[in-house]
Amino acid sequence: MRRLQLTFWGGLALLSALWLLADPGALAPAGFFVLRGSLVQYSGILAMGCMSLAMILAIRPRWPERWFGGLDKMYRLHKWLGIGGLVLGIVHWLWAKGPKWAVGLGWLERPQRGPRPAVEGWAEPFLLSQRGTAESLGEWAFYASVLLIVVALIHRIPYRLFYKTHRLLAVTYLVLVFHSIVLTNFRYWTSPLGVLMAALLAYGTVAAVVVLLRRVGAGRKVEGRIIRLHTYPPLRVLEGEIDVPAGWPGHKAGQFAFVTSDTSEGAHPYTIASAWSPAEHRLTFIAKELGDFTRRLGETLRVGQPVVVEGPYGCFTFEDDRPRQIWVGAGIGITPFIARMKYLAQERAVAGAGTPSWQAVDLFHTTTEYSDEAIAKLRADAESAGIRMHVLHDARDGRLNGDRIREAVPDWRDASVWFCGPAGFGDALRTDFASHDLPIATRFHRELFAMR
Repeated sequence: MRRLQLTFWGGLALLSALWLLADPGALAPAGFFVLRGSLVQYSGILAMGCMSLAMILAIRPRWPERWFGGLDKMYRLHKWLGIGGLVLGIVHWLWAKGPKWAVGLGWLERPQRGPRPAVEGWAEPFLLSQRGTAESLGEWAFYASVLLIVVALIHRIPYRLFYKTHRLLAVTYLVLVFHSIVLTNFRYWTSPLGVLMAALLAYGTVAAVVVLLRRVGAGRKVEGRIIRLHTYPPLRVLEGEIDVPAGWPGHKAGQFAFVTSDTSEGAHPYTIASAWSPAEHRLTFIAKELGDFTRRLGETLRVGQPVVVEGPYGCFTFEDDRPRQIWVGAGIGITPFIARMKYLAQERAVAGAGTPSWQAVDLFHTTTEYSDEAIAKLRADAESAGIRMHVLHDARDGRLNGDRIREAVPDWRDASVWFCGPAGFGDALRTDFASHDLPIATRFHRELFAMR
């Protein structure tokens, strides 16, 4: 999370510093309307900086994933940037419109303007000739962006509507790029601020085109076919197995992929619940009825149905140097741990079942819904992997908390904690372990599995 915060706030601070370098007179404005002009420029630059970075992250680039700690973290930053762009865009709009309203109401007096200074060359005169068009188009693009971002943030709006409308933000972004190029103070373009903004707008424009052409993740997609479906009615869970005969590069336990079974719904992310075997080339996914789409999966999916799988993504891969790990899988959050257990079972089968593991593991699975069949499979996986498993059914055993984990694992101070489950539960556990001096920045790992 620190890197997300560093990127978000550091990016705003960098743009602010470069803006002050490009326009030092903004600190001592000669009157209200001069201040207003500077703040219109400043808020617009920050808003477009946020929107450009959000657009770049929308195409799921590979290069920053490891640094951010996974695509799930990148999507959290994407959401922050979207909200930041929305807030800063509103501020920009208010600075542009507010003084005009005040003049119309007689609260402010419009300053007298002298003749514009002559401009040389061809670029600046051309941009000046486009100001009216840029202002008009930019205003309508702003209104559309506000509506589309609000739709994205309201989770009660069905995913299919979000999927169909969210892509339109790429269109509004391209209009706002034109708006920005025309209306940004011309002298900024020859400063370091202009160089950075030009790079952001150019990369953001490429990303927007990729989104509109539906080429996001195109190089990481493979075709597959559903070969098995199994339901766990008490858990409201569907398990599916997909055969990917060619192209899948392999994955690490704990990673996830996007699966498209219905093009009108788009791709949905699922954690992979199986270890990779090139000889079998199969992937297992587990989905719980949590939303409008997943509730219909049991009715819409069928054995033999073609699907598209994109990935793998994520860095929740259990890689550290601690002698002990504590896993906490709450509800459907057990999925990445299933994949890891199957991987460790494969390793033990090669090395010999009696071979001790250098890393001790305790798995805590807490659930509000209980299935004897599913728990029996989990226990079998844990035994094959050499893992100590603790199952807690909330109605029978009560809630899991940090005290119960520490009581069950006396040497917890030597461990790293790996959590996947509801966000509120994860926040509570993280705070709890932090209060007991576990260095959570390096040893509390969690999946932020919320792509919206």
